[in-house]
Amino acid sequence: MTLAANSSEAPTPRLRRVLTLWDLIFYGIVLIMPIAPVPIFGIAQKLSRGHFVTTILFAMVAMIFTAISYGRMAALYPTAGSAYTYVGRGLNPHLGFLTGWAMFLDYLIQPLLTGIFVALTVKRFIPHVPYAVLAAVFVGIMTFLNLRGIRATARANVVLLTIASIVIVAFILLAVRYLFHLEGWGGIFSFQPFYDPKTFDARTIWTATSYAALTYIGFDGVTTLAEDVENPKRNVMLATVSVCLFTGIVGGIEVFLGQRIWPDYSTFPNLETAFMDVTRRVGGPTLFQALGVVLILSCVGAGMTGQVGAARLLFGMGRDNALPRRFFAYLDPKFNTPTRNIWLIGIVAYIGTLLISFEEAGEILNFGAFLAFMGVNLATFWQFTIVPRSGHKRRLFSDAVMPLLGFLFCLWIWLGLKTPAKVVGGIWLLIGLTYSAIKTRGFRTQPVMIDLSES
Repeated sequence: MTLAANSSEAPTPRLRRVLTLWDLIFYGIVLIMPIAPVPIFGIAQKLSRGHFVTTILFAMVAMIFTAISYGRMAALYPTAGSAYTYVGRGLNPHLGFLTGWAMFLDYLIQPLLTGIFVALTVKRFIPHVPYAVLAAVFVGIMTFLNLRGIRATARANVVLLTIASIVIVAFILLAVRYLFHLEGWGGIFSFQPFYDPKTFDARTIWTATSYAALTYIGFDGVTTLAEDVENPKRNVMLATVSVCLFTGIVGGIEVFLGQRIWPDYSTFPNLETAFMDVTRRVGGPTLFQALGVVLILSCVGAGMTGQVGAARLLFGMGRDNALPRRFFAYLDPKFNTPTRNIWLIGIVAYIGTLLISFEEAGEILNFGAFLAFMGVNLATFWQFTIVPRSGHKRRLFSDAVMPLLGFLFCLWIWLGLKTPAKVVGGIWLLIGLTYSAIKTRGFRTQPVMIDLSES
């Protein structure tokens, strides 16, 4: 496909660089949620047979290597589009489109996933309100806030992160006090959550790690705002690595304490909201209700940032004319926001909350996410090891070993996904491959990758 290049063509739309490094870090943390393991705690405990914290640490290895690859590619291509841009320009435009297609599935499922969870959480407080109504309210709120522009999203993220952090600290302090009074220091410092010989099984850990990786999903959303952030060549790398480390450390502490407080995962009243029962055990009704409020607010934040990430991914692909430019590259003149994309994501997310379960949504999300992660790691290896770069002195470990290790870890996790997720994801990829073949006349022409990098 080609784009006419003449003086009469409308100027290429650009996003404004208004976000700081801390805005970017807040965005990433809220997209993941500072209590990231909480929504999947019960299911992950069951899948790992009581080794959720171990699977979180395994997943963190893959995420750290991949975060570094994202940061290095963002320094080369600081524009909207994230993995779509990095694979398309770093490897091949056709592979870039397929990566963007897989990544779109990731961001499409994120607001859907949080919509399901927030509806389930609210129903524990007001069970008489229909699930469909609760899901509609949630999707409507996040869509309205995102239509107000990226600065409104960033300000809302700061408020949500502050409230969630207060409750997290309260839980940690109360959990430590509870364990100390129950078992002394031995109750706090225990190796059992990492390895219990009675239930440990390597294959189970492998499968559970693919699900536990949901804890980190969203860190790459930071790079979709590379065109909105000041000094992207520095700040995107710092933000991606910081978000992964924060998630692994804080999430690991939360899960460790949760496992020690409620070691028998088979006795949870409800797997989807199991961590709420953990908090009730250490903090009573007050902490139970506070966590419920934080989960709702965090899901609003995660849904907002997932939706805006998807909207900006579609904007990047539409601007390159990989998707219809007139619709997907439209920016609202008042808020400088891709409003049509935001509306589209909101409608699709609501329909999905009525059709897909929480666990199924999580597995499908990981399918698209880890394909994108593998693509970015390979693009990093190719650009910094194979392609000659003026002024760049190759370093074997950082340029070759690290991205290849990231690729292998992500492949390991991806292969551990359940078959239904692979089937749904495979169908999604087939649709994208067919669309790309039609648009490029059997891959004989290349999709245009517009370079909006700024020095």
